Amino acid sequence: MFYFKYILLGVGISVCKVALIQQSRFPCLLVSRYCQAELFTFLCIYLCFYSFLLVCLFSYFSGHTGHTIDMNTFLDDPEFAEIIMRAEQAIECGVLPERISQGSSGSYFVKDSKGKTIGVFKPKSEEPYGHLNPKWTKYFHKICCPCCFGRGCLVPNQGYLSEAGAYLVDDKLGLGVVPKTKVVWLVSETFNYSAIDRAKSRGKKYALEKVPKVAKKFNRIGLPPKVGSFQLFVEGYKEADYWLRKFETDPLPENTRKEFQSQFERLVILDYVIRNTDRGNDNWLVRYEKQDDGLNLSDKDIQWAVSEESTIKIAAIDNGLAFPFKHPDEWRAYPFHWAWLSQAQVPFSQETRDLVLPRISDMNFVQDLCEDLYELFKTDKGFDKATFENQMSVMRGQILNLTQALKDGKSPMQLVQMPRVIVERSSTGSQGRIVHLSNAFTQTFHSRKPFFSSW
Repeated sequence: MFYFKYILLGVGISVCKVALIQQSRFPCLLVSRYCQAELFTFLCIYLCFYSFLLVCLFSYFSGHTGHTIDMNTFLDDPEFAEIIMRAEQAIECGVLPERISQGSSGSYFVKDSKGKTIGVFKPKSEEPYGHLNPKWTKYFHKICCPCCFGRGCLVPNQGYLSEAGAYLVDDKLGLGVVPKTKVVWLVSETFNYSAIDRAKSRGKKYALEKVPKVAKKFNRIGLPPKVGSFQLFVEGYKEADYWLRKFETDPLPENTRKEFQSQFERLVILDYVIRNTDRGNDNWLVRYEKQDDGLNLSDKDIQWAVSEESTIKIAAIDNGLAFPFKHPDEWRAYPFHWAWLSQAQVPFSQETRDLVLPRISDMNFVQDLCEDLYELFKTDKGFDKATFENQMSVMRGQILNLTQALKDGKSPMQLVQMPRVIVERSSTGSQGRIVHLSNAFTQTFHSRKPFFSSW
């Protein structure tokens, strides 16, 4: 193989360098100090070039790929795979993702080749506390207020899995409020890369020009792909705050109000099950439109109108700060801000109870959900099984409370006031596929409350 000669050359250079430094051990090397300095300088330059070749060869054998399509395989979802392929083709054609100005992390609008926004990509390395976060808010937070830095109940830099996990829970429960979200790999010049990554990319491109015999064997010449969550973009939606203020002055017709209440209850169930620690009224969306002519009433310049034929839909976005490994018990409680809305005072409808209760009442369904989340979360390099089990203990406790609240006909506000429960796997419990709460899990109450508690 061609690369063996570079390895042998490197060994020879290293031996010569050692010989020059330790000349007393090699009396046969009788050269003047001037010649020795010249030779040493030459060897150092050559050694640097050889080191560059080794870095390139290491990149070749390290298993990285230059085609993110190999990493983005969705055999069970060809529609989603086609969307990701469109995004990759657009990037290759120069239609690059655009960084979103809002928020405290690096997130990007991804477009197709026609410039239409098709998704939102949130790289793992650019999360609020990621080492490549392009926004300085969290950096100053860490420096100026380290005691309140981060959320002590969450696994750091796992937001992209939380986004994908929220969609998984939404899909399993049949809620339909989370836009499709999956873990993907993408690469773009507009992403935030370290100076080293950009220098390596430039070096490989230079090697391709100067040493094509070596560089043409590289699997990847450009920047390394980034892993993150990709959520399909939803059109025609506005922040819930806008519509909630609208509904106060111009109430919805009865049929639409009931539909909105049903959608709201699904949002509540999702947030409660995954224990979302970052749900305000500015990060869930509402779309209100008329069915008869498709007129979008969210535009400010269109006169407000209501119709019995109007439809309403909720989209639960920004689910990256969920799945805690313990209940919040330090400084902040991270409450659900929807709990103070008038819709939260209404007991769960029979429709919602019929949809969710049969599923979450079955511990085997809950166990299957945990196993699906395990398959998702274990793909992270920093995955820790014990921490994941703690996350599932919190989620099982939330599901247990939700089950009881639905059976008792409680409201969302009453649900969030229930005692916090942890359901841990019993070490002596059943290990089979048929799971029973009494012998497979143990239930404990989490009594410690945060310093600033809302309930």
